[in-house]
Amino acid sequence: MSAPTWDPAQYLRHAGHRARPFADLLARIPGLPTEPARIADLGCGPGNVTSLLADRWPTARITGYDNSAEMLARAEEHAGPTLGGGRLDFAPADARTWTPAEPHDLIVSNATLQWVPGHAERLADWIAALKPGGTLAFQVPGNFDAPSHRLMRDLADSPRRRDRLAGVLRHGDAVLAPEAYLERLTGLGCAADVWETTYLHLLTGDDPVLDWVKGTGLRPVLTALADDPEARDAFIEEYRIALREAYPPGPHGTPFPFRRIFAVAQKDG
Repeated sequence: MSAPTWDPAQYLRHAGHRARPFADLLARIPGLPTEPARIADLGCGPGNVTSLLADRWPTARITGYDNSAEMLARAEEHAGPTLGGGRLDFAPADARTWTPAEPHDLIVSNATLQWVPGHAERLADWIAALKPGGTLAFQVPGNFDAPSHRLMRDLADSPRRRDRLAGVLRHGDAVLAPEAYLERLTGLGCAADVWETTYLHLLTGDDPVLDWVKGTGLRPVLTALADDPEARDAFIEEYRIALREAYPPGPHGTPFPFRRIFAVAQKDG
C-alpha cells in the first residue's frame, strides 16, 4: 500500500469533530516528569491539534512529525515560540522508522497509527525513548467494520476495480483491540489506561459522510485513481449513493457514529 496524498483543506473541513478525540486523550495524560518538557506529536497532520499541546504545556519544546509535505506546509502556520516561553516546530518523519534522538517526556499520536502497518511492534521503541515517568498516548479509529469502510472496500474489490485497487485499503486488523493494547502496554512495564468511545457526530451539508472520508479514509483510493479521473469519479458516485442509504439524514443533520480506541501508558518512574 503506497502512501496516500493528503489535502489539508479537505481534512480541516471537519476540524472540530476531528479535534474532540485528541482533547479527550489530552485530558487523561498525567503530569510530565520534567520542566520544560520535551514532547513529540507523531503524525501531526496540519498542526491544529498539536497546538493544543502548547496550551497544556506552554514551556515545553514540542515537535510535530509527519510524512506528508502537504500537511507539514499547513502545520507551519502554528510554528514558533509559545506563550510560556516554549517552542512549537514541525519536521518530516515516518512513524514506521521514527525513533527520538533524545529522551522525551511525552510522545503522542492522534489518528495516525492505523496507517502504520505493524505499529504495535514499535510501541516498545517509543516507550524506551521516554524518560522515567514519561507517557505514550495515542488514539486510533476503531470503525473499520462500519458501513463507511465496508462499502468502500466492497467497491474497491468489485471485479472491474480489483486489479487497480487490490491492497489499497485497510481492514479491521489495521488496529488492535483495546484489550490487546492494554496487554502490550502493561507487558512493557507501563501503567496503562485504555478505553474506547463511540462518538455520534452530527454532520451537516450534502453528502457529509462522503465529505468526511474524502479527508481521511478515502485518500488511498483517490491517490490510486488520480491518473484516471473518469474511474475516480465513477467510484465516488457509486460510493456516494451507498453512503446516502447507509447514513440517511435526520431532521437536524446526518448522524455519523465513529468508534475510537484510546491508550495512555505511563512509564515506570
